[in-house]
Amino acid sequence: MSTKSIDTDNYLPRTRNPFVRLVRFLRKKRLNRSKWGDALTFLVLIVLGVFMALPFYIAIVNSLKPLEELFLYPPRLYVVRPTLDNFFNLGLVVQQLWVPFSRYLFNSVFASVVATVGHVVIASMAAFSLAKYKFPGSLLLFNVVVLSLLFAGEVTFIPRYIVLAKTGLINTYLALIVPWLAGSLGLFLMKQFMGQIPDELLESARMDGATVPRIYWSVAMPIVTPAWLTATVLAFQAIWNDPGSGYIFNEELKPITTALRQIAGAGIGRAGVVAAAGVLMFVPPVITFIAVQRKVLQTMAHSGIK
Repeated sequence: MSTKSIDTDNYLPRTRNPFVRLVRFLRKKRLNRSKWGDALTFLVLIVLGVFMALPFYIAIVNSLKPLEELFLYPPRLYVVRPTLDNFFNLGLVVQQLWVPFSRYLFNSVFASVVATVGHVVIASMAAFSLAKYKFPGSLLLFNVVVLSLLFAGEVTFIPRYIVLAKTGLINTYLALIVPWLAGSLGLFLMKQFMGQIPDELLESARMDGATVPRIYWSVAMPIVTPAWLTATVLAFQAIWNDPGSGYIFNEELKPITTALRQIAGAGIGRAGVVAAAGVLMFVPPVITFIAVQRKVLQTMAHSGIK
């Protein structure tokens, strides 16, 4: 009885089939990568990393420049005489605002936290229903969600204002919170992840007597932790940077973004103060992203987003 010889290196039969030979070649290349290839890959990653970190570096450098260095041409990517006067001047300016700076900070933190939590809860529940329960119109609803990803936030500004005005939410905290509760990006991410949960796992929980809310909270949510952490980061960043200038006119309800814009509107004499304020503004989103960056990358890899 004849037997085929087996290539013990990659467990593929020796054959003249071009497809099998191509697979064997690719496996060998993957297992025996050249040092030059690794070095080139590492070099490309370093260049991309420096390119992406450049805006943060420029913002930090500008915040440390004295006023005369900010307007040099051509601009420098370094600071000759670093100073912290911009941050001290920022503290002096915020003390002269009509409303205490702590009030602006509270408004931003409160709106960002409440809207982010609400968005994650609503998006995850909707995603669980669309991913694991087939009902009339479910595919149409998901297509509408995908289609909404094509529109920028500026396109929906007028309809948003009309809805908030008709419901009497203008000049309230809800004007900063409600528009973000139904964000489509978080729903899309959650749906893509929840669709990968095995139906057998949910069915076994149902046979053990678990209700639908129990299955959603105790079974599905722990599995899709990377997805809802990513939705948290994206939502928090967007809400934190939302000025709310179109539907918040009460000075005591305005977020910190509006206060910093008012400071910047005083003229070029406060350019250093504006640079310092910009550094303080991107610190919370950056810290949030760094804390969960591994989960964010895992979500992007499994959701189909490039």
